[in-house]
Order: sequence, then C-alpha cells, then structure tokens
Amino acid sequence: MKILNVKELGVEKVEKYLEKAPFDQVELNPKIREGNIKLFGRDMTAAEIVDMIVSDVRRDGDKAVMKYTKLIDRAEFTPDQFLVSEEEFAAAEAQADPKVIESLKKSIENVRRYHEEQKPTSWMTYREKGSLLGQSVIPLDRVGIYVPGGTAAYPSSVVMNAVPAAVAGVKEIIMMCPPRDGKINPYVLLAAKYIGVKKIYKIGGAQAIAAVAFGTETIPRVDKITGPGNIFVTLAKKAVYGHVDIDMLAGPSEILIVADEKADPVYTAADMLSQAEHDPLASSIVITNSAELAEKVAAEVEKQLAQLPRKDIAGASIERNGMIIIAEDMMQAMDFANLSAPEHLELLTENPFELLPYVRHAGAVFLGAYSPEPLGDYFAGPDHILPTGGTARYYSVLNVETFMKRTSFISYTQPALSDVSEDIIRLAETEGLQAHANAIRLRREK
Repeated sequence: MKILNVKELGVEKVEKYLEKAPFDQVELNPKIREGNIKLFGRDMTAAEIVDMIVSDVRRDGDKAVMKYTKLIDRAEFTPDQFLVSEEEFAAAEAQADPKVIESLKKSIENVRRYHEEQKPTSWMTYREKGSLLGQSVIPLDRVGIYVPGGTAAYPSSVVMNAVPAAVAGVKEIIMMCPPRDGKINPYVLLAAKYIGVKKIYKIGGAQAIAAVAFGTETIPRVDKITGPGNIFVTLAKKAVYGHVDIDMLAGPSEILIVADEKADPVYTAADMLSQAEHDPLASSIVITNSAELAEKVAAEVEKQLAQLPRKDIAGASIERNGMIIIAEDMMQAMDFANLSAPEHLELLTENPFELLPYVRHAGAVFLGAYSPEPLGDYFAGPDHILPTGGTARYYSVLNVETFMKRTSFISYTQPALSDVSEDIIRLAETEGLQAHANAIRLRREK
C-alpha cells in the first residue's frame, strides 16, 4: 500500500493519485478476459460484450435471456422458470436463521422510517387574478431493481433498493438477481418478500438489464432501473438509458477516511478493509495530518488482512488502490477529500462535526469513531446505493425521489392571461412562432 507525503511529493502529484479512471475504461483482469474468450470465442471488451447481449435480448427476448443465463450463470431455465415460485419462497423460509430474520426486519424498519421522512409532497400556490401554479409529485408505475449475486449475496441491497420504492408508492417493483447454482440466496428472497416485492426473476447481468428495459415475452418492461452491479451491469444500464430511466452509473466501492492524530489505527484499518473486501477494484484511502498514524494504519491493515476470509480480494484491492496520504493540515485533507468525491467519507477526527461544513462532494458522510461505514450499509436508515468514481460531484444517494417524477400544472383565468398576453405574443413572435402568438391573441380578443 502506498504512503504519500504531500510535503515530499507536492500537491499536484498527490492530486494525480486521486484521479479516477472513468468506469467504462476499466480494463478487465486477465482471468475474466480468459473466461470471456471461452464463453464467446474471442477476446472482447466489456462494452462489446454488453452491446451484443443487449441487442440480442432486445431482438430475441426470452430466447436470448435463456441463452445468456445458461452461458454465463450456468443455469438452464425455461421462461416459466425465470420467476421465483412460492415453493422457492417456502424453501427460503425453512432455511433461514430466525435471528438473521429478526435483524433483517429491524433494518427494513429503520430504512423505511428514514425514507418516510424525506418523502416530497405535491403543492400549489395562488397568483394574481385567480391564476394558480403547482406541482404534482407522482410515483412511477413500475421499476426494476437489480440486486447483485456474484461473489456474495446482498439482502441489504434489496432493502436499500426496494424500501424507498415502496415508500414512494411505486405500483409494481420487479426484482432481478443472478442465480448461484440455479438459486437465489434465501435472505435476498425473504428481504424482498417482507418489503412487498412480488415478482423476482432469477436473471442477472446485462441480460437482466436489457430484459426489463425492453420487456420480453414473460418479463415486463419497467420505467426505471436502479441498483448496483458489476461493470457489465453498469454498461448495460448506460446502453438502455433513454429507453428507460436509471438511477446512476456506479463503479467499484470506495471509502475515504479523513483521520487526525487522535484516530484509532485499528478502527481506521478495519474501515479501509470493509470496502477492500468487496472487489479487487475497490478503493480504500486514508488522508491524515499524522505521519505516525499513517505508519500504524499501514501495519494494522496487514495484520487484519491476514485474518480475513476474503483476504485475496481485499489484498488485491489494497495493493492496487489502497493509499495513505499525509496532508499538511486538516483543511488540505478536506480539499483532497472533495477532489476525490468518494462514495463513503468517514471523518475519524476528535471533532468531526467541525469538518462537516467543508464536505462538498461525498455520497454519504460518517462522523466519528462509532459511525463506521458498515453501519450505513446495513442498519442506520440512509440508503447505501451511492455515487462512485467521483460522480458524487453531481449524483445523489438513491432516495424516495429517485422513484418519483414531478409534473407541473398551470391554471390561469381570462383576466390573468390578458394581463400577460402582450409579453407572451412579443416573445413568441421574436422566435418566429406565429401560431404560439395566435393561441394567446385569440383568447385575449374574446
């Protein structure tokens, strides 16, 4: 893991290390490329693979979904087997640990409570001479939520996708999740059931995104697709955007920790590794004003890494994208943090709320030693589907409004319209749109 000292390297060089490659320029690792050659018969980029799958599913529907589910996920389903059955739900309940279910239900309730408080409302206001303006906030009719299921199962992603949609009032939530050995993790199924998701398809990857974007003979078309996934899922969301809406284009997980000399190196290292174990492409960064803390955290990462079941993944992530930056002071540390615009920003400082006003770009902020990132992943209430790759500069955390749209409305009386008619006619004629002007002029004359 790299330790970078700003005094030695200079600000510009450190900023270069914080630059993030666009998600669609990430190179596939040799093992994945080798696997793709076996699957598809030639070496292809991720974008080429996704374009092929999306085009095939759009054209051939269920036939293409079956083909790619068999090829990629090694699951042979006929279209009538795509949908999770009542028997599969019953089997999931029989397997589930009651204590895990209890914790899962508490998580659902916390997330629901938080999102209920952010629900927007419709409004209207009265203006001159009886005119009225307003805005209706309307839930989407049908959304597709994607829940990853590759190297791990994520019931928490079900909660973070489905609860805001349910709170928003979405009429129908369709869930797509890749199978492992032909099945979906029981806790993923049960989380969906408790939230009220009735249609779950055992389909993942780019083929799942294309299926809900365009619809097939058995899978309904949705209005919006949300949820995280691997590079193939993200590129597929990009490819179908415009045919449907999407939440964001998300890349690998990230954590950036701003820590002062009082921070606990054990906690700091643990929090770095909490993201590193997701993916070899995940990013874990510490920025501190203390060289002593930097050395202690680096040693502690090695110590804790050796004990992790997913140490190969976490180790690859730390080796490739792990770094500790020694800043000249905490304000410089915050400047670097905003430049990075991380998915998760932890403030492990003696007085974290003093730094909060300086946060401009972050998906979610965690304040203090007892607010670690996994608290947000599973339980606190705010959503964990967050912008990555520096896109926190313009994307927001997934929320209730993600699943709603706004429609404006206008009601003028004849006297109110007459009052403003000259201005409208003048502007319309300036643009050369005589019919626009006529639509106003005719009403003024009556």
